[in-house]
Amino acid sequence: MALVLTGVGCGSSTAEKEAAKPVTLKVWRVFDEAENLQPAMDAYRRLHPNVSFDYRILRFDEYEDQLLRAFARGEGPDVFSIHNTWMGEYVDAQLITPLPAVLKIPYTETKGTIKKEKVITVREEKTISARELKNIFVDTISADVVRPYRSSKDAPTESAIFGLPLSVDTLALFYNRDLLNAAGIAEPPADWKTFQEDVKMLTRVDEKGVVLQSGAALGTASNVERASDILSVLMMQNGTPMAGEGEATFAETTEDGLPGADALRFYTDFANPAKEVYAWNADQPPSFEAFTSGKTAFFFGYAYHLSQIRTAAPKLNLGVAALPQIADGRTVNFANYWVETASKAGKNTKWAWDFIRFATEAKQGEAYMLKAKRPPARRGLINKAVEDPELGVFANQLLTSKSWYRGKDASVVEEAFSSLIKEALEGKELGESLGKAQNKVNQTY
Repeated sequence: MALVLTGVGCGSSTAEKEAAKPVTLKVWRVFDEAENLQPAMDAYRRLHPNVSFDYRILRFDEYEDQLLRAFARGEGPDVFSIHNTWMGEYVDAQLITPLPAVLKIPYTETKGTIKKEKVITVREEKTISARELKNIFVDTISADVVRPYRSSKDAPTESAIFGLPLSVDTLALFYNRDLLNAAGIAEPPADWKTFQEDVKMLTRVDEKGVVLQSGAALGTASNVERASDILSVLMMQNGTPMAGEGEATFAETTEDGLPGADALRFYTDFANPAKEVYAWNADQPPSFEAFTSGKTAFFFGYAYHLSQIRTAAPKLNLGVAALPQIADGRTVNFANYWVETASKAGKNTKWAWDFIRFATEAKQGEAYMLKAKRPPARRGLINKAVEDPELGVFANQLLTSKSWYRGKDASVVEEAFSSLIKEALEGKELGESLGKAQNKVNQTY
């Protein structure tokens, strides 16, 4: 439904007053300069000249603390980013509000050819439903952002959307072309068995067991970037049931045994001196540093690592390949992304959600993809992204990318998986270690 009114000068109608009322949307984000979202903000202001933006970017290590402090003071942002693994925490704490089924927003447009006049159109528009979300965005998003919701004590429980993403990143294999060339390896490995063989060819260890050149930065916890993501996707590829009805299940047995233990053993073998694939240990520098300094051939990372690697090592002969898979197994990739959401305590909730809805539409989504160099979240943009020389590898993995629900405190999973890796390297019984880690995670469900 749309109500059209002309002439903004008299201020006689409610619509005119609302369209003239200044609105400042506070936007807080991480890892994303304002210029990446500027095209969307500019386009939105052309439709809504009464809206302005106060854009703030915060460091990741201070972001959550600053958010919670601001909310406690009643000074939080209207629009802000949360990681996909934080959804349970923020929904449960009632810090965010779901996307309304309908938004009623005034538009100010200039119409006419000879005589120009401003036209205020109040549009009452339906947003997207949880069902439509699955058709518009890649599958993993629905599993993360759609949550049960009751608008009041007496209201029925419904499925509501609590956030929409601008992009979705996927875990990929970065490699040093020069090291692979020197070892006679013509192509990066497509499966894990070939990966193991390549690592053996690329690793050099002296008589004292010191790793002189590492084939892969893999096997430990503290000095491997996103170790929990890597272990998670190995488990998922191996058929490990990560989470079920309201609980983590990665320590459960299946008809094939204990797949979580097999994945953990595979991962830690690369840091086990007794194994042929030994290539890494806790004495190595952080994996990112080792890769950019040419000390390791393989590094697992995301699209956002591209610019970081090029800044740190502009002369590195860099290659990027798809994440290896289990040969003849199902293809599973790992999703890592942020969603934009609206503060429940915000004074501009309606405008906040309308901007999020607008910024994540196809036109603005494509502009963001090209400006920020991030893989898209919308299905309709994947083919364009696949053709991009930088985004292609990551975008090509989107339709098979998955995540898993990590409870109401994702940091607990990080700690639990870190302990899991350390205990495996210490020779502890894997089933027992998995059970302890699972119990720890389940305390946050």
